[in-house]
Amino acid sequence: MRIHFGAALHLQAALMLIGFSAVIGQVVLMRELMVVFSGNEISLGILLAAWLFWTAIGSLACGAFPLRESAAWQTVAVLECLLGLSLPVTVWALRTSKNLFQTVPGELVGPLPALLASGVCLSLFCMVAGALFVAAARAYDLLIRPQKFASCSPTLATKTKTSQGWGTPSVLQLIGAGSIECAADARRAVSAAYLLEAAGSAVGGILVSLLLLRFLGPFQIAGLVFVLNFLMAAVLLLRMRRRSFVFAATVALLLAIFLLAKAAPWMETQALARQWSGFDLLASRDSIYGNLAVTKTGEIRSLYENGVLLANAPDEAAAEESVHYALLEHPAPRRVLLVGGGANGGGAQALRHPTVESAPLASDPRVHLHTADGRAYLQSSRDHFDVIIVNAPDPQTAQLNRFYTAEFFRAARQHLAPGGVLALQLSSSEEVISPDLAAFLRCIRRTLREAFPAVVAIPGETLHFFAAARPEDLMDDPRVLMARLRERHLQTQYVSEYFIPYRMMPDRMNEARDQLQPTDATPVNRDFAPIAYYFNTVLWSAQFKPDYAGWLRAASRVNFAAVLGAVFIVLFLVALMLAFLPKPERRARTAAVCAMGATGFTLMALQILLLLAFQSIYGYVYQQLAILIALCMAGIAVGSWLGMRRIQRDGRAARAVAVTQFLLALSAPALMLLVSELAKVSCAAAIWLAAQCVFPALAALSGVLGGYQFPLATAMFLGESSGQRRLGVLYA
Repeated sequence: MRIHFGAALHLQAALMLIGFSAVIGQVVLMRELMVVFSGNEISLGILLAAWLFWTAIGSLACGAFPLRESAAWQTVAVLECLLGLSLPVTVWALRTSKNLFQTVPGELVGPLPALLASGVCLSLFCMVAGALFVAAARAYDLLIRPQKFASCSPTLATKTKTSQGWGTPSVLQLIGAGSIECAADARRAVSAAYLLEAAGSAVGGILVSLLLLRFLGPFQIAGLVFVLNFLMAAVLLLRMRRRSFVFAATVALLLAIFLLAKAAPWMETQALARQWSGFDLLASRDSIYGNLAVTKTGEIRSLYENGVLLANAPDEAAAEESVHYALLEHPAPRRVLLVGGGANGGGAQALRHPTVESAPLASDPRVHLHTADGRAYLQSSRDHFDVIIVNAPDPQTAQLNRFYTAEFFRAARQHLAPGGVLALQLSSSEEVISPDLAAFLRCIRRTLREAFPAVVAIPGETLHFFAAARPEDLMDDPRVLMARLRERHLQTQYVSEYFIPYRMMPDRMNEARDQLQPTDATPVNRDFAPIAYYFNTVLWSAQFKPDYAGWLRAASRVNFAAVLGAVFIVLFLVALMLAFLPKPERRARTAAVCAMGATGFTLMALQILLLLAFQSIYGYVYQQLAILIALCMAGIAVGSWLGMRRIQRDGRAARAVAVTQFLLALSAPALMLLVSELAKVSCAAAIWLAAQCVFPALAALSGVLGGYQFPLATAMFLGESSGQRRLGVLYA
């Protein structure tokens, strides 16, 4: 009996399309969720957790029901259509989910509502993806199951019976042959399906990174995914001949043109209107760092990045405060670097100081505008400045935290001219500084002292920190600042001869000095120990419910060594329990499930570690999400292929599983060591190479081990069984 290559090819293409669609959906939805969560990168972990949870539910649910051979292709086709339809619905739901919890436009959404909204919104797409993988794998198993080959040749039957493990031919032969004449079991089917899905994910991630995100919006990308899945469903349902396929492809092409040209832009406009309900939205664009939106309220324009307010313009008070205190600290500032730009008018205010020769304002010949990340500019520049001003929001995200770490402050000091000053400003309180706020500000002051011997603070609703290499380079005497204000003939409203003495009253300065004096227990904020990010998250969460802040503080006091010890004890007990299970096959199945659970946990940890490390070092994970995920999936595909080859050579999998688990145990500390070294790179070419090549390579390597483990664990779990209901268990 022969299996025509076309049938196998259709299912292989469907499996690849599942991975292709899922990874594109994952990238699009992760970017959308970062905006919903106001740029907070914790949302990446939350999304991946919800993503895998619902995918597991879908795969288990599909695996629980028997699949008749006559209905296998129809089931896959229907799920393909549902997958394509659910992506634009999910994007729409995420865009509008904030409105469900806001009583007034612009109100911040607390962590619990945001978590619930993301979990509910992702459920449909992820469950369909999980169910679709299992349905396609089971259909593939039915297609190549040994029972179908009663009329196989004697030579082939003998080879199948006596071979160790998988038999012949390989998966590559399945893909490349014109027709095949073989027997295969459920182990091969599910492992081949896993490989094909991972390969499709890699292709989708690379395509969305290099092409789709550059030229298409989220709804246009979702429309393209829908068309591809619609076409695949038609192929599976009709078992098409060439003429039928040409007709279906033409219909799909016309549908794609309509979606890209008309329907998707309309949905984008409507979704943005709902997302920014209550605001007059002027424009919304994606940059490599995040989504930028500009709104209008009266004569005020507001600039948001991933939902975080960056600046209002015009905002005379913020513009004056952002630069004048800093420039008055220096006796004659000539070269000024404004990290974060001067969107609120700070650049124009800086140019009012007569000694300034270089400052950030594009319309003035004294200005040099660098459209690059401020930290990356400092790493690659050889320039020195009299004053460096960090004009960025508080460290509400890992991206913003990069401008408040010891590593950044040391880099800034290297670019200060003799007598130079580093200045930054943070949200504070005019009257009472709460314990949480004091802990946050003390942390920043302690971190500044890691790089600068001298630090001065001016209290107020906005607290200003100034740091210098020598105490005599800083002035905390208001009379000196007022004298410089008069000498420079500055006509200001908010940094004036009236406000300066009030802000710098001796009792206020002394009280701030005492409250913000670091203790021995005050931590230092670092790139890979972002404690200021944690403190700011506590302050943010306390705005919604005091219990949120209490939970975070309680979590921070958990003894990690005790947790690690408890985990080891539990693992030891599990190992003992496995050793005394009555039947060898039951021990093998349980060990396989435990191994895949540990592997899934490790892969997720490595992926989140890579994403956060990239954000901490380079700051544009919003753009790099797709390529890092794509390379991880490519690594999984390569690892799966290697694992299947390993089983072909030797059917015994337990030892290989144990070795792989040991390598996975070493992977996290090895990865942490590597990214820590990458953070020290300062050469511009080396920075580009590390960001564009080394990090993707690390993502691929982290995926290889997980992909290698899956076919090995599958061989242990299924054994000689070809039970269809078990095909989704390890995947879940």
